[in-house]
Amino acid sequence: MRRLAICALWLICTLASAAGQDDADLDALATADKATAAPEHASDWHAFVEGAFGNATQRYGLPDYRSERLSADVALDKTLGAGWRVLFADRLDGNWQGQEPNEYKVNTLKELYLSWQVTPNEIIDVGRINTRYGVGYGYNPTDYFKDNAVRSVVSVDPNSLRNNRLGSVMVRTQMLWNGGALTALVSPKLASQPSADAFSVDLGATNNTNRWLLAVSQRVAENVNPQFLLSGEQGKSAQLGFDLTHVLGDATVVFVEWSGGQGASLYSEALGNPTRQVFRNRMATGLSYTTTNKISLTLEAEYNGSALDSADWAALATGPIVNYLQYRNYAQAVQELPTRKSLFINANWQDAMISHLDLNALARQDLTDQSRLSWIEARYHWDHTDVALQWQRYGGKPWSDFGVVPQRTTWQSVMTYYF
Repeated sequence: MRRLAICALWLICTLASAAGQDDADLDALATADKATAAPEHASDWHAFVEGAFGNATQRYGLPDYRSERLSADVALDKTLGAGWRVLFADRLDGNWQGQEPNEYKVNTLKELYLSWQVTPNEIIDVGRINTRYGVGYGYNPTDYFKDNAVRSVVSVDPNSLRNNRLGSVMVRTQMLWNGGALTALVSPKLASQPSADAFSVDLGATNNTNRWLLAVSQRVAENVNPQFLLSGEQGKSAQLGFDLTHVLGDATVVFVEWSGGQGASLYSEALGNPTRQVFRNRMATGLSYTTTNKISLTLEAEYNGSALDSADWAALATGPIVNYLQYRNYAQAVQELPTRKSLFINANWQDAMISHLDLNALARQDLTDQSRLSWIEARYHWDHTDVALQWQRYGGKPWSDFGVVPQRTTWQSVMTYYF
């Protein structure tokens, strides 16, 4: 079972080759997961409801349990006239878990902002904005506004984590010119502590310090459009970022995402003692390949220079449990790798042998302790409804990155209806 996800990636490729579609269009850039994309609507409103039912087996002698979830997601993009728009996105998740299910719910105000197109080449946005940067698939070092933004985890799919999160309140301006763009934003401190209230706008999670960002991109050649970023936070050194994708031939995209700057280690920040400041690098790099059979494969190497190395990670697992838990919880909250090196693999196959059936799989291997996360999904689309079956497994030694997770294997069925 521990190699099932890797085998699934190979199986998708093999089946795709056997069921080759000679007239399928090449699409090297279509490597993002499209399984959850809603059908197009003419309306300003987009909404869906989703129900999920699953079962989990656990390790460490803990009992198996069932889980249920009901979610509602709504988005609005409304033109007000004369260059003005209002954008709104919100998600409500209700969860029931355990042998005697206990209900808990959480609302995520993803976005709510006003946009003004001052001129054809200049835009000013004000409000809560989910600003996302980075070209990596499983890890985004230049996604500087991801810290503490996820209120409810409904999937380990990185696309879900990026989209279903809180935006930050900010003022953002964008200027466009031929082949390039400049973005500048300021996000002020509005609260000090995150809120556990289900319906809180939770400004303490996203706006608990003053932050700013500059991003500039300029096309330097055909299919070469690098982006440079400079991000700052009150009380910390500025961080420099770099994003680049490049198309090789008709089917392959290579990408690199890097961030670096003076900073404390992730461990010292987690324990509230960020003292030693050194230059630290973080990177995600790899390639994506798209076949004529509508299959996309992505291989990504990931590095976090602020995380614990092999020796320190092993020492942490044998040290005080409170330090171990505090470090893991902090790394999860700020969406950073807890160890230095990992490998991410993703595959998705659209119209897998039959129309409207998509197969998706991902695997993440921690190269420090060799633990792993595997996830497989089969999803069928109708005009307004998706039905999916998902399998997920955490594997590894006790106290390893993924082996410490109580859930060993999880099955889940999901139904989504788009309005």
